[in-house]
Amino acid sequence: MNMMTGQIAPATARGHAASLKKRLAVFMPPSSRHAPWTSAIQMTIALWLFVLLIFLPVISQRHAQNGWTNVMLDSSTILMSMSLGLLMFVPFKKSIAWSGPVQLLVRTLTVLAAAGMNTLCDLLFQAWIADHVTQTWSTLPDDFRRAYSSTLNYTLVFGVNMMLFHVSYGRRAWVTQELRVSEANAMAQEAQLAALRYQLNPHFLFNALNSISSLIITNRNYDAEEMTQRLCAFLRGSISLDANELIPLEDELSLTQEYLEVERVRFGERLNIALTCTDEAGSALVPGLLVQPLVENAVKHGVARSTRPIAVTIDARLDNGALIITVANDLPVSTTVIGSSHSAGVGLANIRRRLAVLFGDHASFRTEEADGRFTATLRLPPRWDEADRPMD
Repeated sequence: MNMMTGQIAPATARGHAASLKKRLAVFMPPSSRHAPWTSAIQMTIALWLFVLLIFLPVISQRHAQNGWTNVMLDSSTILMSMSLGLLMFVPFKKSIAWSGPVQLLVRTLTVLAAAGMNTLCDLLFQAWIADHVTQTWSTLPDDFRRAYSSTLNYTLVFGVNMMLFHVSYGRRAWVTQELRVSEANAMAQEAQLAALRYQLNPHFLFNALNSISSLIITNRNYDAEEMTQRLCAFLRGSISLDANELIPLEDELSLTQEYLEVERVRFGERLNIALTCTDEAGSALVPGLLVQPLVENAVKHGVARSTRPIAVTIDARLDNGALIITVANDLPVSTTVIGSSHSAGVGLANIRRRLAVLFGDHASFRTEEADGRFTATLRLPPRWDEADRPMD
């Protein structure tokens, strides 16, 4: 859709809105930060010490006639198992961002390779001990049956080792996502309350009702009725909007234009609105109450402080899949930067914090003053389909 100071289609049903918690994972790609080496070392050492404790009676029985020295030598091979277990963590971290089937294949081959190497090292170690330390080790079985049994046992234990890596990573990623969801919900509620406080602000209602009264007095009944309907639609849409939902941009712009139409009656020719949004951008999902505060900021600090006509432009488009939203307004003559005022600074800072919580480094928000215009630009990451990668 291409909209220039025209009507935006009515807000679609909230069935289009996506759960914030469900969609947040879309903008949280797998990160190796959730798989630290310290955790891998601790889990691997604990696992293999537990395995040694289980097999210690078997090792003791194997060397029952040769003393504890041989038991200690045999038990020392656990160090090789620990080393191979830690080496498995390297391909585990490398494969975190890969697709599920590739992950499974790489990690399975890693487990089998570690088991085979450990079995080979055991046989070589046994042969070396028998030749250089004690000949009693030459009586131990070193045929295919022992190799097969050892490989099977090692495969099971290394498989458990790999599963512990995965469980630890999943738990850390889940905790991180829950923290971000909680913070995002809190900030969304804060944004919604701030919007409602403004909407129910006595000055805003007084100005709107006073404009309606002036229209009635001047016998502009049709205009008064139209403004009353717009004011009701704006308040109703704002109150019913859940800031914890991701909604189509066209819904957000519909609410924003209702607000602008109310303000345009108040400011008359001082407020010039230009809105452009492509069809692709209109269907993109955005957090609720993200654009409206930027437009409110432009009206409050641009139009309200000027005695000459001020142009407020809103542009939404896609750039290589990323959603670009720009809100700009002319600056009043002899004014300071909009973002320097306390109320504007807090509002813009809240938007920046919301984007950081929701999208991390994948989104950006910048403001600039140039050529007599103040411009705020939002850049949101591309929308990834749920089918592209599974959600936990």
